[in-house]
Amino acid sequence: QVQPVESGGGLVQAGGSLRLSCAVSGRTLSRTTVGWFRQVPGKEREFVAVIRYNSNTYYTDSVKGRFTISRVSAEKTVYLQMSSLKPEDTGLYYCAAGPQIIQSQLSNPLQYDSWGQGTQVTVSS
Repeated sequence: QVQPVESGGGLVQAGGSLRLSCAVSGRTLSRTTVGWFRQVPGKEREFVAVIRYNSNTYYTDSVKGRFTISRVSAEKTVYLQMSSLKPEDTGLYYCAAGPQIIQSQLSNPLQYDSWGQGTQVTVSS
């Protein structure tokens, strides 16, 4: 599978916003699950948000109401709009693509078959 490509990370003050993009070429988004994960040094990769092949979206509790995942199928791009950012949102954000993953496994990184290189998000206090 073609590797997803993330962009849009950066340094932002607490309370600010960023929009991450994930280009998923070589796939049809209506048949693909695309998730965002984040990782900080010394910790495991953490599920953040996902948009399923049927457009249903799910979020980890800590970002609900602040982050929005969306997609533009014609552009083969998935976006993660992040608002009201907190220092604890800091991390390396990865985009991952996979097949039609069942709901109970959406947060499991092992279910995704291709990963991007990551884009750094740093939120200063």
